[in-house]
Amino acid sequence: MARGGFPGGMNMNNLMKQAKKMQEQMMKVQQELEEKTVEASVGGGVVTVVANGKKEILEINIKPEVVDPDDVEMLQDLIIAAVNEATRKADEMIQNEMGKLTGGMGMPGLF
Repeated sequence: MARGGFPGGMNMNNLMKQAKKMQEQMMKVQQELEEKTVEASVGGGVVTVVANGKKEILEINIKPEVVDPDDVEMLQDLIIAAVNEATRKADEMIQNEMGKLTGGMGMPGLF
């Protein structure tokens, strides 16, 4: 290894600059993700959930025809399924956006 450097000719200053630039890019992407939304629908569209890139639930829409006082359990199951699907979609969106930053750096699965 060359004095004061890393294999491939990369020195500590360049490495620090790249790390800082990547951190700034990641913060920007995280802010953008907060504004993006995903939507999940279950039961043929009777329950719909909207979440943002922070995995916060923004909306839950329930069609009146699914509200059956004699079968509250089914409605609860539909809501859980829709929330879980919205969260999964938010995770996927986050992975895709963050993967754009880390994809070329040999760091799969960092996020």
